[in-house]
Amino acid sequence: MRDDEPTGPSPADGGQRPRFRLVFTGGATPGKWARVWERRFPDVPIDLVPLESAEGLAAVRSGAADAALVRLPFDREGLHAIPLYTEATVVVMPKDHVLTLLDAVTPADLAEEIVHHPLDDVLTWPAPPGVPSVQRPAATADAVDLVLAGVGLVAMPQSLARLHHRKSLVYRPLEDADDGGTNPHGTAPVARSQMVLTWREDRSDELMDEFIGIVRGRTARSSRGTGSGALRGPAATPDSTVRTGGKGGSADGGDGSRGRRAGRGGGRPRPRGRGPSGRPGRGRPRGRR
Repeated sequence: MRDDEPTGPSPADGGQRPRFRLVFTGGATPGKWARVWERRFPDVPIDLVPLESAEGLAAVRSGAADAALVRLPFDREGLHAIPLYTEATVVVMPKDHVLTLLDAVTPADLAEEIVHHPLDDVLTWPAPPGVPSVQRPAATADAVDLVLAGVGLVAMPQSLARLHHRKSLVYRPLEDADDGGTNPHGTAPVARSQMVLTWREDRSDELMDEFIGIVRGRTARSSRGTGSGALRGPAATPDSTVRTGGKGGSADGGDGSRGRRAGRGGGRPRPRGRGPSGRPGRGRPRGRR
């Protein structure tokens, strides 16, 4: 998988070799889908290109990329979007911070803590938790550097916390208080980000349909897949073990006939040593002397 080659045409664009380009934002993990793609379509390269959300969306709109993995919210005009999963929100802190004694923290636990709110924050907060820093960091990476220096904490999706991992930093889940529906501390609910797959509304071709099927968990033999020989080719590898025989045919030609041996005349083979009536035979009759 290379990220320095331009996206190629679809199979319908004149016989050139097709390829699929997927851009993804920080923290997204498209590798599992790319591996499925490579097993199913070994002759169709897939390019994985890391880009910031704004750049990724611009690439999709311009046609430089086929699809993007980005977080909501964004302007969805002219774009399809499939929600994939909601990310857990965590708080990044030094290893020796007192809040590390907790398995999870709530917004109320952060009431007296400096919590950075970077300008590129992917979380949409009604009201950010904690005490805001005097100057907002320009980027999430800058906020992590401040936490590393012992200045404040920062909340972010868990995937980004893993991406910005430092040996002397840890994170704890940030969860809403279990207060029976009331919030005595007056803190806002925890913000969470949602990852989506997005592509242009006017982009409807075999490559896009196949990738959507992979993301949605369809198998290689799903009836909803296109099953095109132009994509699959003779070298494509099924994703799961094919069961032979049984209802609906087998892997040996679809008729479930593997291992059968037809008898004479197409009927059931006659057991050896038995006569037409099914009784044990007595061998070849002897002639009279």
